[in-house]
Amino acid sequence: MSEQTRLTGRMVAAARALAGISLEDLATAAGLGLERTRLAEDSGSAPLASPDEAAIGDALERFGILMLPEEDGLGAGVRLKFTRLDVKQITRMEGEGGPAGDDDVP
Repeated sequence: MSEQTRLTGRMVAAARALAGISLEDLATAAGLGLERTRLAEDSGSAPLASPDEAAIGDALERFGILMLPEEDGLGAGVRLKFTRLDVKQITRMEGEGGPAGDDDVP
């Protein structure tokens, strides 16, 4: 997320809807309590407090959400990079272990 794009409660709600995740899943992934996460989402169009913004923003990115900056006269927003199934499969593959190899890219 860029410095000029601030995460708001409305963006969090939209991102959760796109990713299909519950408030509980987001709170757990962000390492925040459920009530604190709920209050952040309920803040409407006000920017989130810095520690909450960083934690929630990082968690949303892990769920495949991209933050879109304000540009061309349009407000900031969110976009889905991966589906929930994609995220589960990526997480499963990352957790399989084993030695990392070089890509076969010249």
